[in-house]
Amino acid sequence: MGKSLTYKILENNLISGELKPGSEITVKVNQTLTQDSTGTMVYLQLEAMNIKDIKTDLSVAYIDHNTLQAGFENADDHEFIKSAAAKYGIIYSKPGNGICHQLHLERFGKPGTILLGSDSHTPTAGGLGMIGIGAGGLDVAAAMATGTYTLKVPKVLNIELHGKLKTWVSAKDVILYILKKLTVKGGVGYIIEYSGEGVVDLSLTDRATITNMGAELGATTSIFPSDENTLDFLTRQERTKDYEGWIADEGAIYDKKLVIDLDKITPMAAMPHSPDNVAAVKDIEKIKVDQIAIGSCTNSSYTDLMKVAAILKGKRVHPDVSLVISPGSSNILKMMSDEGALGDLISAGARILEASCGPCIGMGQAPKSKAISLRTFNRNFKGRCGTKDADVYIISPETAAVSALTGYLTDPSECGLDFPKVALPDKFAVYENYFIYPPKDREGLEVVMGPNIKPFPLNEPLIDTMEIPILLKTKDNVTTDDIMPSNAKLLPFRSNIPELSKYCFGTLVDDFHVKAKAADGGIVIGGDNYGQGSSREHAALVPLYLGIKAVIAKSFARIHKANLINSGILPLVFKNISDYEKFDETDVIVLNGLINSLDCGKEIEILNKTKSFSCTLTFDGSKRDVELLKSGGYLNYVKNNK
Repeated sequence: MGKSLTYKILENNLISGELKPGSEITVKVNQTLTQDSTGTMVYLQLEAMNIKDIKTDLSVAYIDHNTLQAGFENADDHEFIKSAAAKYGIIYSKPGNGICHQLHLERFGKPGTILLGSDSHTPTAGGLGMIGIGAGGLDVAAAMATGTYTLKVPKVLNIELHGKLKTWVSAKDVILYILKKLTVKGGVGYIIEYSGEGVVDLSLTDRATITNMGAELGATTSIFPSDENTLDFLTRQERTKDYEGWIADEGAIYDKKLVIDLDKITPMAAMPHSPDNVAAVKDIEKIKVDQIAIGSCTNSSYTDLMKVAAILKGKRVHPDVSLVISPGSSNILKMMSDEGALGDLISAGARILEASCGPCIGMGQAPKSKAISLRTFNRNFKGRCGTKDADVYIISPETAAVSALTGYLTDPSECGLDFPKVALPDKFAVYENYFIYPPKDREGLEVVMGPNIKPFPLNEPLIDTMEIPILLKTKDNVTTDDIMPSNAKLLPFRSNIPELSKYCFGTLVDDFHVKAKAADGGIVIGGDNYGQGSSREHAALVPLYLGIKAVIAKSFARIHKANLINSGILPLVFKNISDYEKFDETDVIVLNGLINSLDCGKEIEILNKTKSFSCTLTFDGSKRDVELLKSGGYLNYVKNNK
């Protein structure tokens, strides 16, 4: 029986455990990445582990999220991360260098290796034929400290691509089409592996766009084979030595299969307020547009932006449209400048932002009230753009550029323009002046901590019996943006949990922190796919700070569930989903015999003391997860087992 590409790479890096779905394995982590929005906590946690050297082959600390410096907070965080990077032997990427995922493709990613990143879009690296997994910051800190990562072996979903994309249809339309078919829960429990003759015509950055938004499917990661297109990209980046060919065996066995005919895909758009609320652009009513934003880790490559520049060249952005463009890296920005494309964009009326995440993470460029904003990003959750009553649509760069000219959401295949063909340069620009490599002599180096950096909260060991109130009941698909909102106002406080706690569940209620403090903690009842979206562990750390002991839900998103366990917060699931309806806010519940139930893998009985009934909960986790919970979280576990 042939092996999938996924299993071949996992097997090549396997340290312990059995490689079969559901089993717990430990693998070697070759590389890690952090970004500044999550990075401060990662390096505070690394400090707490009291190590001298990292154990990975390479780790990089990128500054790409909190690049606006309206006060001292972001700059202090950057200085802290820079000093931690020097102390531990980590490469530091300065603000303005670009977006972590685009930069990692360009400079560091290697086929056949494993990358762990404190950002949910780390699977972007799968376009390069490597396994890139997004994780909470504590998992990434532990990976740097030990060189390993422990996970449950996911199943493998094979998406077989046939045919060839039509003119004006791009990789973004492919992943939106897949999201329409599978939904934001369709990849949960799977690694998505792409194959088929349709793969051949997808460039490496096309592939990276598709694997990037695999995160929106809930998948552990997504991966393409490493082939001649991979070699071509690495050669143009002057990294031929990093190339290795990696493909699935002939007759590879998969747990599930989906066949996609690329010829049948048309320009697509995800409508408000979910990445899977997808329709063909031609089927959406004519919508007047106020703002268009092009960039993000999904669509800020050289090819994407050169196509946009070619479409806009010699033309004018519609007077009613604000068009903003953020390149993926400083090298892309330099190339566009050298080749005149930057001038074409500016003369057309586009606003050029620095090479960073920018508006995708809510750091600036919030649209006006009740605006329609088209974005080439990966998420359109309500309020994520910084304006609660704005409607955000996710589209391709080609659709974005044409719509910028017309002022309406426009199917580019019907615009009457010539399709722009972009030739790749023989060599991409390779300038490394934004990178700071760690000094050879790191003896005696100390970290620099500003006044906005506060200690991260630690939990207490798990108690056997809880009698606590329900503080909040949520609906399905609550995101980490709902649990811990992210915008230009709040991002500077990512290293200040007490301040952030004032905004917990801020998109759902205004006073959660007040209720939590008054009740001295409690639990949250969640719906289906609770905690989807970003990898931000703040969505677990802030509830921990506010005294949340457990979250009981219909189901959990993978990364958030892991973050809850790492924080010592119990993630429990209703055995019968209909029992969700029987609980309300302010009900007092009792959980008995928790430790024995977890140790023995038994179901847990929950008593609703207010309404005088009981039902059954389950915990789906490994023995290691149980030990983490009993210890009160990962850091307590590490301290207890030194």
